[in-house]
Amino acid sequence: MASPLTALSPLDGRYAKSADPLRPFFSEYALVRYRVRIELQWLRALAAAPAIGELKPFSRAALAALERLDAGFSVQDAERIKAIESRTNHDVKAIEYWLREKLAQNAEIERSLGFIHFACTSEDINNLAWALMLSEARERVMLPKLDELIAALRRLAHRHAESPMLSRTHGQPASPTTLGKEIANVVHRLRRARRAIAAVPILGKLNGAVGNYNAHLAAYPEIDWPRFARRFVERLGLEFNPYTIQIEPHDAFAELFDAYARANTVLLDFDRDVWGYIALGYFRQKARAGEVGSSTMPHKVNPIDFENSEGNVGVANALLRHLADKLPVSRWQRDLSDSTALRNAGAALGHTLLAYTACLRGLAKLEVDPARLAADLDANWEVLAEAVQQVMRRYGVPDAYEKLKTLSRGRRFGRAQLAAFVRGLKIPAAAKRRLLQLAPGAYTGLAATLAKRI
Repeated sequence: MASPLTALSPLDGRYAKSADPLRPFFSEYALVRYRVRIELQWLRALAAAPAIGELKPFSRAALAALERLDAGFSVQDAERIKAIESRTNHDVKAIEYWLREKLAQNAEIERSLGFIHFACTSEDINNLAWALMLSEARERVMLPKLDELIAALRRLAHRHAESPMLSRTHGQPASPTTLGKEIANVVHRLRRARRAIAAVPILGKLNGAVGNYNAHLAAYPEIDWPRFARRFVERLGLEFNPYTIQIEPHDAFAELFDAYARANTVLLDFDRDVWGYIALGYFRQKARAGEVGSSTMPHKVNPIDFENSEGNVGVANALLRHLADKLPVSRWQRDLSDSTALRNAGAALGHTLLAYTACLRGLAKLEVDPARLAADLDANWEVLAEAVQQVMRRYGVPDAYEKLKTLSRGRRFGRAQLAAFVRGLKIPAAAKRRLLQLAPGAYTGLAATLAKRI
């Protein structure tokens, strides 16, 4: 029996449990199952068309039989189709033969076997199957997990909305912020990215070998096939694409993969930032009993979850961006390079899902160290030079920037040095009092308010 230890892909080995939610949508079994569903739906649509007189409408019993075949599709059924494929060397044709084999057992439907896969090219079935797989995985797995991550970050932003923190621009001490506001920035970015993922319309087509309904018209010239195909595609919950070559051009797939990649880039940015905050001591990580952080250094509690998230984002985005670049490009009316590339969609989203999951796991371990935040602020009073300069500008003190630059650039100074400088300024007494009362931890602008609004 195969073991996860012998799996070639980590998605089927080390990370199999985390990737499990996507298996109903992107496994080989899932692809076969969705193809069968499309074939059955097409047969039902044809049978319901009055203009196709040779195909009588199905009875309730026959429709129920088709529904059972769809709903009860099993791994064993898929294995039988793969066995037929080993003989035909064609995956979609194998499904047609399997359907004929199964439906021949029903006397009513048996008369209609010639209409299975009627006027279709394989890509008519494939593009709709993949469209449903990507659409349903987005709604049932990817967006809910991303929502879970956004919600966890929002809670963290609210919890620490008023926790002052030293900013670092170019790695150097900068105007203070709050920890919650920095998390709120990520929440806002991920929300925008989430909307972009959700907004991508998934397209589908059903127009024959090169997109012109050639075979459809040869058999039934009196039927408005573009209208018929549009209705069929839209009833699947997809957007109809009226202009294609043999394949649906995959522009929508590319847009979707790009949207996922952009969201992943936001997550990557956060993973690296929170890793840095852990290194600075702003966050501690909860230690679990029995865990080991290093094989030789017993004290270690490493930020492995954020590192895991970062690594999986890298793999995911390499695949997502390749797919976004590759899939819309096809030689003339059709080549098969898109087919083999598209089979990696599940891997791309699998690594994306792992990144979401690992980040959530890391967030659950974080504890803020207020003392460390305060100590860093208190060690960098020079960040108040910005505030003093602006007040000097307001009251017309000449060369305000230059004077503060001479005092502060590249230097550390504390409360006493700053107070001495402020007392010597020719500004109103009330303004001077405000500056003398200022401290780095209180110089956070609207950070807390903004964090609470997210």
